[in-house]
Amino acid sequence: MRALFRALFGLILRVFFRRIEVSGSERVPARGPVIFVLNHPSGLIDPAFLLCLAPRRVSLLAKAPLFRVPIIGFFCRAFEAIPVHRRQDAGSDPSQNRETFETARAVLARGGAIGIFPEGTSHSEPQLRPLKTGAARIAVGAAAALGGEGGGGGGGGGGGGAAPLVIVPAGLYYRAKRTFRSAALLYFGEPFPVEPVPLAQGEEPPAEPVRELTARIQQALAAVTLQAGQAEVHALVDRAQRIVSTQDETPATPPSLMDEFALRRRLLAGYEVARAQWPERLAAIATRIDRYEAALSASGLDTRQLTAGGFTLGRVSRYVVKAALVLVVLLPAALVGVVINYPAYRAVGFVATGIAKGAEDALASIKVLAAMLLFPLTWVIVAVVVGLRQDVELGVLTLAVAPLLAYAALVFFERLDRIIGGARALGLFAFRRWAFLRLLAERKGIQEDILALGRDIGAA
Repeated sequence: MRALFRALFGLILRVFFRRIEVSGSERVPARGPVIFVLNHPSGLIDPAFLLCLAPRRVSLLAKAPLFRVPIIGFFCRAFEAIPVHRRQDAGSDPSQNRETFETARAVLARGGAIGIFPEGTSHSEPQLRPLKTGAARIAVGAAAALGGEGGGGGGGGGGGGAAPLVIVPAGLYYRAKRTFRSAALLYFGEPFPVEPVPLAQGEEPPAEPVRELTARIQQALAAVTLQAGQAEVHALVDRAQRIVSTQDETPATPPSLMDEFALRRRLLAGYEVARAQWPERLAAIATRIDRYEAALSASGLDTRQLTAGGFTLGRVSRYVVKAALVLVVLLPAALVGVVINYPAYRAVGFVATGIAKGAEDALASIKVLAAMLLFPLTWVIVAVVVGLRQDVELGVLTLAVAPLLAYAALVFFERLDRIIGGARALGLFAFRRWAFLRLLAERKGIQEDILALGRDIGAA
């Protein structure tokens, strides 16, 4: 059952996100006790990523109220989640967390893996929140128990005793977490062992080792996430990253999300230095980026559509022929898919916006849950109608084909959107060449300003 749900949620994630990448899986120990610690930017989407994409079977710690929600609670139990009782949750008794910690430590003693979000709740703040101590308390207690087993081998290491407990920091990076068909990266950082502290049977971990380990977890998570003092800094770095990474020639393959993430980290680090040492230069670059993006927006373009060598006659002809063939092939299925699925699509957005009430970190989760209900319900209703009006066999066929029609519509309109963007860029190139070249020159100038500032920062 768990494998079935893992495959189902993996498919749902692949539909919601156009690009998903996992980096650093080779750092995760194949055997032995592991605690995954993650940042928490996007509600129920975050645990789904770890459950579906981690190279280990994971038991997540989840807030106790989720177990009382009908559908979500069923999935929590199916994935062997461990309830956490928080003081801020109505009806929760924090004293029950002793049992929570014992259950988590038992999983680790068997050589298993657990996942924890030490920030406690999901959020949309520009940096990590101060971490709760639960992850460190579990780790210190489990490491003491494993260290006391001697050669008793509870950790799957075999032969010479229990394998040491390892903490693996993992960063979740969403290019635009509330946007359908965006991109997401799960990045496993460098693991580190937990040093055992002698504890008597049933004794709680002492405060000082817990504080020290919590600080180390915070540092490890900061190394696999993007940190800034204000949301506006992330927005500026996002725009600067798109400009810096855009090349005059369209690359054969787009940069990996890991490369994108690494570039953003460098830009964020550079921003902090520049703000302290060269605030005027930084403000001038920010102003120049604003003007450039305003001009792009007025032309209806994205910076990636400005390619100096992208409009040769041969390249444009090949692109037009290929795009036309794809659209012609997909058009009939896409039209039927739109007719069937558009009401559910609009309903998902309406329901998610209404329930989230501006909580950006919850929006994607609600969209996914609403889509899991409304789209299959739509397909069943259409199949029943067809079955009653025609025959049962045709109704069954409709139920089988409806998801494929939805996917055809999705691919069609994504391709159509790219074609429209390319056509706008071609029109600007053909009929307002001076404006096209001015935008190219301005982008090049901004790139040179950013790189020059980066060189000065490196030399400082």
